[in-house]
Amino acid sequence: MIGLYILGLLLAGAAFKFLRGVHYLRKAKRLEAEVAVLQAQTAATNDRTAAVKAEQKAREAAEVVALGFVAEEDLDTENALPVPPERTAALDAVRAGDWEAGAAYVEACGTDWEERWQRVRALSEVAAEDDTWLLAWRAARPGDATAALVNADTSIKVAWNVRGSQAGSRTTQEQFRIFHELLAKAQADAHEAQRIADPADPVPYMVEQPIGHGLGYSHEQYGELWAQITSRDPKVLTAHTTALQYWCAKWRGSHERALAFARESAASGKPGELLSLLPLAAYVEQEIREPDLKPETFFKEPEVVAAVEAALVDLAAADPADWRAIRLRHMLAWFLFWQDRDAEAVEQFRHIDGYIGAMPWYYSSRSRYVYARNWAVREVTPGL
Repeated sequence: MIGLYILGLLLAGAAFKFLRGVHYLRKAKRLEAEVAVLQAQTAATNDRTAAVKAEQKAREAAEVVALGFVAEEDLDTENALPVPPERTAALDAVRAGDWEAGAAYVEACGTDWEERWQRVRALSEVAAEDDTWLLAWRAARPGDATAALVNADTSIKVAWNVRGSQAGSRTTQEQFRIFHELLAKAQADAHEAQRIADPADPVPYMVEQPIGHGLGYSHEQYGELWAQITSRDPKVLTAHTTALQYWCAKWRGSHERALAFARESAASGKPGELLSLLPLAAYVEQEIREPDLKPETFFKEPEVVAAVEAALVDLAAADPADWRAIRLRHMLAWFLFWQDRDAEAVEQFRHIDGYIGAMPWYYSSRSRYVYARNWAVREVTPGL
């Protein structure tokens, strides 16, 4: 009897545990269902909130566009300013095989070295896609210094196209191998262009600058290249901005070296020569690379504010017809925005609007430009 009693107790206990398990299972299922309902409600609320925010953003963007600014989807991300008609005509001609039009286009700028570099780069970008016309040019004029220069810059463009614009950690070893092989060829092409160039022309040495970045020229070697450039013309803005990249931490220098170079460049320029761009570029590079720096505080530090003031003075003294001024305006719009000088920022945005293929915008999508521009415009426009 005792055995049957104990067996009954065990069976009763098992039944209780089973029923209790069923109870908790049902309760868990009810809780899961309730959680699912809450999650669905939360998702729906988030969707409604996102829709409201998107609608508000679209309405605010439309209000800014209604004031004469360019819509986000229509912004040109390739160019810093409208492309001159003569450049378009020259590029169309060489694409059609008329290399003589390309040669004439470069030679027409004479000894304006900044403009010569820009025109050579425009042609080399086309040749990097199809160099048939360039090969015909070189065959027709084997000793042509301009043809050799375009050829060297084309070699560099091809190499960098292979490497791509991603960070080193996102670039494959095979890409790097081919990149370095192509840069070695580009270096030989650049040296050929230098040998046959006009002795006064710094551009064949300027095209070697990105080779120095990619091949890792020592500081001494890069300094020798820099001396070749500045002995011919110490004030070519693109030469300075390209050299700044070498001295940045992301390439062969540091924030300290980059800023020292930038300040030296700016100090060497007279008002109107636009070299005040260099310190602003150095600050942008530093802010992007150091995650602890916040632009809302870093760009308000006294030394940065002083650099912006110097740049405004420099810009005011520049020739209004000097297209290089637009590069400084792009930078000033960004800094003035962060310094809460919205009316001054809007003045710069009105000059540059529509074309954002310039520093600092090309480090991000259109959103950086649109956010800063729209904010500044709303701040200075009553009723928005």
